[in-house]
Amino acid sequence: MIGFLLSRILQSIAVLLSVSAVAFSLFRFAGDPVNMMVAEDDTVARRAAVRHELGLDRPLPVQFAIFVANAARGEFGRSYRRQAPVAELLATRAPVTLELVAAASLFAFGLGIPAGVFAALYRGRWIDRVIQAGSLIGISMPSFLVGILLIFVFSVQLKWLPAFGRSGPLSLVLPAVTLGLFELTLIMRLVRAEMIEVLRSDYIKFARARGLRARTIHFGYALRSTLVPVLTVAGLQIGTMLAFSVVTETVFQWPGLGLLFVQALNDVDIPVMSAYLMLTGLMFVIINFAVDLLYRMVDPRLRGGDAFAAGTTT
Repeated sequence: MIGFLLSRILQSIAVLLSVSAVAFSLFRFAGDPVNMMVAEDDTVARRAAVRHELGLDRPLPVQFAIFVANAARGEFGRSYRRQAPVAELLATRAPVTLELVAAASLFAFGLGIPAGVFAALYRGRWIDRVIQAGSLIGISMPSFLVGILLIFVFSVQLKWLPAFGRSGPLSLVLPAVTLGLFELTLIMRLVRAEMIEVLRSDYIKFARARGLRARTIHFGYALRSTLVPVLTVAGLQIGTMLAFSVVTETVFQWPGLGLLFVQALNDVDIPVMSAYLMLTGLMFVIINFAVDLLYRMVDPRLRGGDAFAAGTTT
């Protein structure tokens, strides 16, 4: 177990360093940040002073080392546009995005797993065909179109839900459904396929031969085995929702990290853009690390491998 943790930690550090290099390169390819922070009629001395304050007069490897060290402390400089510390902007917007992702995940997994199970148990019947048809619609429609259609139906026509902004619990419904719809259909189809495969296995046939109840077989044995590969995909999908909530937050003007990133793109606000990339990479690393740990907890074969390895070293 210790070797597994060390290997995952080293992999996480390598990933974060790679993301840091990409984020740092934004400062090089997006133009001279000094031009964005000084007026056109400022003196050469003033420009030189700003360049020295930003550390841009130092060698490139030194600049990258300083950037990584500052990022490790949660310091990303000041926003060019808002003239505020980027860390404060992220701290204000991150809980809003996490709220949206949590609601979308609850919607996706809370409906996707039961729907996939029932589609597998009633394979070939009308309920399976309805679920399959619905999943094809959900997986093929882009999120911005889903959001626009939901606004038109539930906000414009029925006037049941707010169309944009974050004004209360009801304002979370449409963005959460929009963000979680693709993940719902993906999880549903994956659970269905894995459940069908598990139901064909020998140990399920043996459990039926022993006379165990269908509920025990389906939910006590088959579903648990089905959730092992689903955990990996679920973690990646949560990370995807965190990273690509940009479209949903833009459509609904949800004041989270995604909307902040879009505004930073429009303003060429490099510190905010690079901090968003760093934060997204960190979220992916944390989620994948947690999924790996859950994977080993759910799958006894991996724990058995640890025990075998420990036994061979004694």
